[in-house]
Amino acid sequence: MKKIATAALLGALTIPAFAAEFITIGTGGVTGTYYPTGGAVCRLVNKYKKETKIRCSVESTGGSVYNINTIKNGELDFGIAQSDVVYQASQGTKKFDGKPVKKLRSVMAIYPELFTLVTRKDANINGIMDVKGKRINLGNPGSGNEATALALFKAVGIKKDDLAFAGALKAAEMPDALRDNKIDGYFYMVGHPTANIKDASNSVDVKITPLVGDKVDALVKANPYFAQADVPGGIYKGNAEGTPTFGVKAVLVSSTDVSDKAVYTVVKAILENFDAFKKLHPAYANITKESLLDGLSAPMHEGAKKYFKEAGILK
Repeated sequence: MKKIATAALLGALTIPAFAAEFITIGTGGVTGTYYPTGGAVCRLVNKYKKETKIRCSVESTGGSVYNINTIKNGELDFGIAQSDVVYQASQGTKKFDGKPVKKLRSVMAIYPELFTLVTRKDANINGIMDVKGKRINLGNPGSGNEATALALFKAVGIKKDDLAFAGALKAAEMPDALRDNKIDGYFYMVGHPTANIKDASNSVDVKITPLVGDKVDALVKANPYFAQADVPGGIYKGNAEGTPTFGVKAVLVSSTDVSDKAVYTVVKAILENFDAFKKLHPAYANITKESLLDGLSAPMHEGAKKYFKEAGILK
């Protein structure tokens, strides 16, 4: 009896008073902006892990569509996704045709992303219609890159068959493919500056190609999650002037299956260390606490609402 009692006591002592909650953030390719953003969020969350008992880890993934589908399936707790893809998922359109992700919830809109066409200068691609007959990487299946590229093609009247080659490389593979002359250009929805395009511009002469015209204007006007902006000049070698294009917001999303406590903790960790957070990546330079609420195209998670209200940001 004594042995049994001792074993039971030891067993009881090994059970923590508060079991840790582990959360994972799905991001994108390691050379893009999603991956370091996930890392930045986790760094701040883990700063308080002793008090909150919440531990955060980051995972490199295939991007927006992948992250949302994986959250829907309960395999990820959080993910970063383009605001247009978030809208499509919540409405059940495009890649989510007829199957709205009803559990999808917005946490915050982090920073602006611009749809960027990076081309070899020797390919002579000066506008969107010049991609016909060229080798262009649209993005890996399940990425926001691919979804936006196809939406742009439809708007301007280009078919995939019009390309000499329609690539499906992941973001991390695109600079090398451009350098090695395997492709003439690639689309990338990303926050600027990014190591991905810096890598490309440091190894081959590149042109950030403008994405403009009446049909592009009409596409932006028809979709409230798009906005027009310039890729800043002087941040990539050989591109001194700003380049007009359009973009979305990078949104941190979650699910109703994820606890209010976990989401509240993530938002609190970022907002209470906001100045430090803004210094973690150049893409965050111009964001404000208020801008975190702009571009949310899925309902807000209750845990996020709670902290934004407490902070006086959400009225």
